Amino acid sequence: MRRRDSLAHGAPPSRPGTLHARSLSGGIRIAPQHGRVIRFGRGEQPEVDLPVGEDDLRVSRRHGELAYRDSHWWLRNTGQQLVRLPRGQMMHAATEPIPLDAGYTPVFVRGSGYREHLVELYVTDHDEPGPGSRRSARTVPPKRWHLEDDERLLLVVLGQHYLLYEAQPRPLSYRQAAEQLRYLQPEGRWTEPRIAHRIEDVRNRLERSGDFPYDLRENHPRGASDNTLKHNLLKGLVESTTLVPPDLALLDDDLDA
Repeated sequence: MRRRDSLAHGAPPSRPGTLHARSLSGGIRIAPQHGRVIRFGRGEQPEVDLPVGEDDLRVSRRHGELAYRDSHWWLRNTGQQLVRLPRGQMMHAATEPIPLDAGYTPVFVRGSGYREHLVELYVTDHDEPGPGSRRSARTVPPKRWHLEDDERLLLVVLGQHYLLYEAQPRPLSYRQAAEQLRYLQPEGRWTEPRIAHRIEDVRNRLERSGDFPYDLRENHPRGASDNTLKHNLLKGLVESTTLVPPDLALLDDDLDA
C-alpha cells in the first residue's frame, strides 16, 4: 500500500487550526473549514478519509470523526470499541465530542486482544507551522523533579514494585515502609506519621509545580484516596525517570552501611 503522508518535512506552511492526522497507513492534512468532517476507521475510501486498523475486525468501518466548528476540531467516537485519549481518558460512542487543543493528541482505538491502533492528531497553533522532520535536532530530556536524599530513599522503598516495572504495581503501606526503613536506617526515626508527612510534603511541592502529569490532591476529607494519590505520585516519578531501577541500589547501599 502506498503511504500518503502530508506530514513530511518540506510541506507548505499550514494555517492556524490545520489538522494533521496520521495512522500506520498514511497521513492527511486538512485546512480548517466550518462544517468539514474527517472520518477514520477500518473502511475504504470514500467511507473514511484515514484508514485505521484495516485488518482488525474489532475496529469499526467508521470508528471516529473530527468535525470543525466554533474554531475547533471536535473528536467523536462513532465506533463500537472504546477510544482512549491521554491520561487514560476514555470515549464511548455516547460520549459528547471533545475539542482538540492546539498541538499533539494521540488517539488509541481498541482492537482485538491487546491491540491498540494509534491515530496521531496535530492541530497547528498561530506560532507553529505544523510537525516536520526533526531527526537531527537535540533530544529533549523528560521532565524530572528534584528529590532530597531522604525523600528518594523513602520513595524507592514505597515504590520498589514500580521500579521493577511490574504489570500492576501498588505502593507499600506506610507500616511496611516504616518497618523496612527502620531496618535500613535504625537512626532515621522512621515512623508512619513521619513517612505520611514527608510524602504529603512531596505531593504538595509537585502539585504546586503545575506540570505533574497525575492528580496529587486530596480528594476525600478522611484520606480514603491516599493510596490512589501515592500510586499517582510513584507512577509519575517512574514514568518521568525521576526514579529509575538503579535507585533500588539505595536499599543495598543502606544495608551495607
